[in-house]
Amino acid sequence: MITRRRLAAGACALAATLAAGLFPAAAAADEPVKESPKVELVLDVSGSMRARDIDGQSRMSAAKQAFNDVLDAVPSDVRLGIRTLGANYPGKDKVTGCKDTAQLYPVGQVDRTEAKTAVATLAPTGWTPIGPALQAAGKDLQGGNATRRIVLITDGEDTCAPLDPCVVARQLAAEGTNLVVDTLGLVPNNKIRTQLSCIADATGGTYTSVTHTDELTSRVKQLVDRAADTQVVTPTATAGAAKCSTAPLLGAGLYTDREEFAEHRWYRVNVTDGQELRASVSVGADRAVNNDYGVLLRAVTSNGRELVRGSDAGSGRTDLLSAGLRYAWAENSGTPVSRTVCIEVSNSFSAPASVKTTPGLPVELGIGLVSSPDNASDVAAFGLGRGWVLLLVLAVTGLLAGVLWGWLARLRAAIWRTN
Repeated sequence: MITRRRLAAGACALAATLAAGLFPAAAAADEPVKESPKVELVLDVSGSMRARDIDGQSRMSAAKQAFNDVLDAVPSDVRLGIRTLGANYPGKDKVTGCKDTAQLYPVGQVDRTEAKTAVATLAPTGWTPIGPALQAAGKDLQGGNATRRIVLITDGEDTCAPLDPCVVARQLAAEGTNLVVDTLGLVPNNKIRTQLSCIADATGGTYTSVTHTDELTSRVKQLVDRAADTQVVTPTATAGAAKCSTAPLLGAGLYTDREEFAEHRWYRVNVTDGQELRASVSVGADRAVNNDYGVLLRAVTSNGRELVRGSDAGSGRTDLLSAGLRYAWAENSGTPVSRTVCIEVSNSFSAPASVKTTPGLPVELGIGLVSSPDNASDVAAFGLGRGWVLLLVLAVTGLLAGVLWGWLARLRAAIWRTN
């Protein structure tokens, strides 16, 4: 199935790459030490996994066979773990059944014999607490700055509402920890497809329907290998404020935040005489939104005088909306003065009444502080000045990047489906 992608991993990674290109000095200075990626396979062991409809064997047997093949092929630099849901409680009490998730094998270097032995003990048992299992898997992968991937394999919908797995996935994405959730459905059911697609979309992951053992093995191997190959620029989590006076003070770098629909969020940056402020923002539509929307990025002085703004708008479907700005101060022949500049990020997204609005939309904000050009006084005197060129480039780049990323995502999804 071709799924809608969001900024949180896919679009966020693209925005991070663009920001790193605009602010290479800051990206190099803040680049984290690369850690081995973390992957956790989350397996549904609920009672319905007894059904014998995958190549003449039970869904559980097919999953075990796939896991054994995957364990034999885990890249040496991947730290892998296994978590189950519905594996231990066979009763009918919902409260107890919805707590039935456990880590079968801890995240780390894989001892293949030990991991295979643990998988061999599994038998279809109870409920399908997908939401609680995703929450627990997120905690299993905490710590450090490595990329993180959850691969969920299930044959049914979550049975533990009101803890909506899609909301859980959005909460995981809002933590800004490079966490992607990929989902694999063992039953080609529309309700299951809708729920698993929503989970994947919320984190920039993928949904795949598999009906054969070799398909399951191949897809899980592919996702584990992808975790090993993924390299990202890690943004720093921040939280904008409702007004500039209480906003967080940011330096040069890449930041991630969440913004509610139609919200205004403020950040502060100290800029010294002779420096040029460069800022870019990307807001991702990680769920269904109404047509007609826009993003505004403004720089104003601490007393409210606008210095410069950048904006982007559209009408129709989008996955990513970006804007940028640039402003320089003339170099002072005396003692340089440091000024506080307020950065405002606002959006005009809205959504149908059926769409959950929390957590907010994913935001990536890039801040660059560089030595201003020799003619900085001209730039400062006329507002954005030659910065209009950069603004145009940012706007066009954001538009092309969103279109290209959406096209590539659909092409890749189509290829995966046919394979």
